[in-house]
Amino acid sequence: MTVRDPFATRWNDNDQYGHLNNSVYYLAMDTAINAWMIREGGLDPTGDAIALCAASSCEFHASASFPDVLEVAIGIERLGSTSVTWDLGIHRAGEQIAHGRFVHVFVDAGTRRPVAIPTGIRSAIEAQLI
Repeated sequence: MTVRDPFATRWNDNDQYGHLNNSVYYLAMDTAINAWMIREGGLDPTGDAIALCAASSCEFHASASFPDVLEVAIGIERLGSTSVTWDLGIHRAGEQIAHGRFVHVFVDAGTRRPVAIPTGIRSAIEAQLI
């Protein structure tokens, strides 16, 4: 199961080759995941448990450029006790133009030691994405 989050491109997202810089795809995925966790799972970015990116990747299938409006499809590849692997698609007008993956590890904000995925986030994942 997936949910979709819109991502509007900006003028300065284009690089000298006339398409979105590769880093913008990562920005879109990271923004979509965190916005979803805040909105649906109650993540507090200044709270006791935070999600740190431990790994990420992206495969590009087609290019995009400003003023394209993109969507990030958010799904789950793996749900662990302290981490989640997100399965992500970047779409333009219904066509998948990139496929990404993020691994978030939940840690104590002070000690940076792994902690259980917060209950609200786990519940939202289980209800909407699995």
